[in-house]
Amino acid sequence: MGTQALERVGLGGEEQGQRRAQTFWRVVREAVLLTTLFLVYSLGRQIAARHTGSAFGHAHEVLAFQNWLHLPNEASVQHWALQFPPLIRGANLYYASVHAPLTAAVLLWLSIWRPKAYSHVRWTMVSLTGLALVGHIAFPLAPPRMMPGFVDTGLRFGESVYGPDHSGGPVNQFAAMPSLHVGWAALIALSMILITRSRWRWLWLLHPIITFAVVVMTANHYWLDGIVVLLLLALSLPLLLRPGLHIDRPHARNSVPPRKVLK
Repeated sequence: MGTQALERVGLGGEEQGQRRAQTFWRVVREAVLLTTLFLVYSLGRQIAARHTGSAFGHAHEVLAFQNWLHLPNEASVQHWALQFPPLIRGANLYYASVHAPLTAAVLLWLSIWRPKAYSHVRWTMVSLTGLALVGHIAFPLAPPRMMPGFVDTGLRFGESVYGPDHSGGPVNQFAAMPSLHVGWAALIALSMILITRSRWRWLWLLHPIITFAVVVMTANHYWLDGIVVLLLLALSLPLLLRPGLHIDRPHARNSVPPRKVLK
């Protein structure tokens, strides 16, 4: 191998090393940013937890409004699901184990492989979460599991992420309106459908659908909690759909390159 070839190999290796270092520090920077935003959000939830005196009154209002809208009765849906304990155990597991880890995994993947598109998703999530926090503060709401006629499936099957104490602990359990479980799931699914090119990408729709079913079966949210967060996501969509979303999306393998125009 000649000297020039060796130099090119050396330069190529150095360039790859620089790219890896840039990717590493970008991921670290984003992890710090998202952790900071999460801590701010958690602080806001704790502030909201101090204004929960009307949470049960709001719950009765939500149930009455849903009845007026002729939405399916959550208690009936849950009582049907309770006839199948493996289904409920699976719902409890999905609620506790999929929401945050899957969201974090998708954000990590996007930050590494689709950095330009990632910024769109990140700021859309920040907007959605901020709007949800306003809802948590302005409209404290007791979840269905605390209401008569419902079952706390987490407690019944020993898989609760909250515990038996509804009034204490580090988690504000009266932040049911709106449901960020549903909102984040819908955002992740929409983002992956728009950004990736796989023929299987439409399967991402199963994530928000399953999540919506899970939060109802486990009595952690009302139908209205999910509907409202989807409306808030719609308000945040301009941040996701702004120009540049598809810049770093690779072409499909079977795509045909554009023909050169002969002059």
